[in-house]
Amino acid sequence: MDTNNGDLTENNGAPNIESAIAGDYDFTIGEVISEAWQKVSGLKGPFWAAAILVTVVVLLAGLALSFFANFLGVLDSSGIGLLIPVLIQLAVMALMYPFMAGIVMLGVRRSVDLPISYNEIFAYFAYAVPLVVAAILMAILMGIGFILLIIPGVYLAVAYMFTVPLIVEKNLGFWEAMETSRKTITRHWFKFAFILIIMTVIIFISIIPLGIGLIWAYPMAIAVMGILYRDTFGVDQTD
Repeated sequence: MDTNNGDLTENNGAPNIESAIAGDYDFTIGEVISEAWQKVSGLKGPFWAAAILVTVVVLLAGLALSFFANFLGVLDSSGIGLLIPVLIQLAVMALMYPFMAGIVMLGVRRSVDLPISYNEIFAYFAYAVPLVVAAILMAILMGIGFILLIIPGVYLAVAYMFTVPLIVEKNLGFWEAMETSRKTITRHWFKFAFILIIMTVIIFISIIPLGIGLIWAYPMAIAVMGILYRDTFGVDQTD
């Protein structure tokens, strides 16, 4: 999938980064939830095929790396040995986050009715470095925020929700994507937080009947994110 060059303006008054940061966007929670439910049709199959494939690949990769490290006999008390678990985790993250970006982009593409397929998860490995750096920085900053009376951590957990699609769909750098997401969401932070709470409740309720409801709830959550992203930043509609 081609991406744009991260310009701050687009034509025809469509949503764009500049207008998003300025707060020139809005959404109705009920309408987003309703549209997301409609978008589940056509998203459910590709989402679950992608999710299952990602789970299997990441688990196998983690096991293979751990086995390889043990085979070499490097997991000992030496300085190098202590670094190996960290390197393994970074390697798994480098594999996992491009896959996660692909799953997020299933929702973004479905929001504008572009063709979607499970193989979308293989389209974003060129962004592995900024995705992993962003993931590490967000984890550190949110961790610090939770230590500081919890509220700053909650704020950042919501405010950074568009970082991944901004990196892969708008081609922004990791810090620019983080700050663009934060500044934009801050304009309507409580509405974003409330819709995330609603989706969390829906997912928990879906667990009750033997987890069967999750078949629809998880794709719906991805659709919600895609719709919110579309209405906030717009989507570069290219195949």
